[in-house]
Amino acid sequence: MSDLLELDHISLAYDTPEGLVPVVKDLCLGLKQGHIGCLLGSSGCGKTTILRAIAGFEPLRAGEIRLAGRCLSRPDQAVEPQARQVGMMFQDYALFPHLSVEDNVGFGLRRLDKAQRRARVNDMLELVGLSDARHRYPHELSGGQQQRVALARALAPEPGLLLLDEPFSNLDVDTRERLAFELRDILKKTGHTALLVTHNQAEAFAIADRIGVMDRGRILQWDTPYALHHAPTSPFVADFVKREVLMAQRAQAYQRGLAAE
Repeated sequence: MSDLLELDHISLAYDTPEGLVPVVKDLCLGLKQGHIGCLLGSSGCGKTTILRAIAGFEPLRAGEIRLAGRCLSRPDQAVEPQARQVGMMFQDYALFPHLSVEDNVGFGLRRLDKAQRRARVNDMLELVGLSDARHRYPHELSGGQQQRVALARALAPEPGLLLLDEPFSNLDVDTRERLAFELRDILKKTGHTALLVTHNQAEAFAIADRIGVMDRGRILQWDTPYALHHAPTSPFVADFVKREVLMAQRAQAYQRGLAAE
């Protein structure tokens, strides 16, 4: 099966008064239909910039981005963001505070007639378990509920690819764990292809079929979670995975200590 999403030797850089600052360098990645991929790395490694380039918000300096064989971006050509069939779920959810839950979910469905739009919104709210909250407003919801509304809104137009930028960063630890598994279940149920970025290894390993460990604008290993743990291809990847596991174990021990007090 060929890859749905292809990043073919892409490079990205920012313009500054001092000149171009490279951010992503000669990066390649392939993601198959129905798979969930994750870019994992520390802040500043370039992972969010890659998401923005796929969405059409950053120009390529070199290489090509293709979705289902269609060129979305190269240095001399770029499809407009709204024409890419790419959905994006932002870190802060970006819900409209003056719109109800159902109106937020239906916001991107104006091309449909009223009956079709209502049916699609109903399907999405049922999918994320918020049918009873359709008339509520974002400020009346918990963080986890807001995240589910944002997911329903992103999936409603049936994008060919869903991008998620640190989708759980605003949630507490327990909610993050639960919603990570819920998100994977929803995406697998609908068959959507998704690429998310995170600096949290636990989230990546809970959700992704493929993970790319990044450092300074490069993917050092794009592989299954199992292979990253058991067959790292570089000392950096081995140390990164080991360090994150130790940090998670310490955090769990600390939480258990608090609960025992």
